[in-house]
Amino acid sequence: MVAIETTALTKQFEDVTAVEELNLRIEEGEIFGFLGPNGAGKSTTINMLLDFHRPTSGSATVLGYDAQDETDAIRRRVGVLPEGIELYGRLTAREHLELCVQMKDAADDPDAVLDRVGLNDAGDRPVSGFSKGMAQRLALGIALIGSPDLLILDEPTSGLDPNGIQEFRELLRAEAESGTTIFFSSHVLSEVEAVCDRVGIMNEGTLVALDTIDNLREHAGSGGIVDLTLESVPEDLSLGQLEGVSDVTIDGTDLHAVCTTPQAKVDVIRRVDRVATVTGIVVEETSLEDLFNEYTNGERGASGETEASAEVIA
Repeated sequence: MVAIETTALTKQFEDVTAVEELNLRIEEGEIFGFLGPNGAGKSTTINMLLDFHRPTSGSATVLGYDAQDETDAIRRRVGVLPEGIELYGRLTAREHLELCVQMKDAADDPDAVLDRVGLNDAGDRPVSGFSKGMAQRLALGIALIGSPDLLILDEPTSGLDPNGIQEFRELLRAEAESGTTIFFSSHVLSEVEAVCDRVGIMNEGTLVALDTIDNLREHAGSGGIVDLTLESVPEDLSLGQLEGVSDVTIDGTDLHAVCTTPQAKVDVIRRVDRVATVTGIVVEETSLEDLFNEYTNGERGASGETEASAEVIA
């Protein structure tokens, strides 16, 4: 089943086009990262999926339901963690969860949810005394109430410490393995890279890239870097003749090769190993941050697809 599908989805605010002709298809059980700088249209897209904004034109379906005409059916099956969620300071964490269980007519055990998000020792404390990270953990627990088929998460790791981020990764993977689809927007590109099956990159309201991170690297001509340490460097390695090698520098016994394809990194190591003694190897892939900068012209901020290679939408 298709979890989320948009067709020419467009939203205009007076003379500003926030989202333009968005075509997006996310499959059931997928972990999908939705990226883009501030003002790229990410939050507006999420708001249209949840019927907080009505599209100017185009359409969207969520779990097979029309996003504007069947909102009640969608909200019963979707868990949402919005950016900047406001909690009730006088209520405890457990009371928040009990209220959500009642509102969703769910069978969740609040204590089990507290344990799952790492708040089992703080369940009876008023939320007004929570740190930002603790509040974010509770907000994630609220999103999990009712065993949703789809999780929509906007900046879900905001305020979490490194342990919390690692636990968040594990939770997402467990949810996906159970069949839950996860759609999340994040500033933390390393976390997106660690868990996502695919990513979509928005820029100025337009989807500019959509694929796996490996395919985005290949399409962008970004294979990465190979650093080798040698006992001695032969006079002529001829690495510049290898396809996909864009630059080679040598400093003493250290060799640095910039590659535009993943295969080129392998070819560099094999050729050098045939003619020299390699004592150290470091291989670096192009990071998602580098790809993000390339597809968004270096902008920073809040944060039909081909089967074989990345789709870049002009």
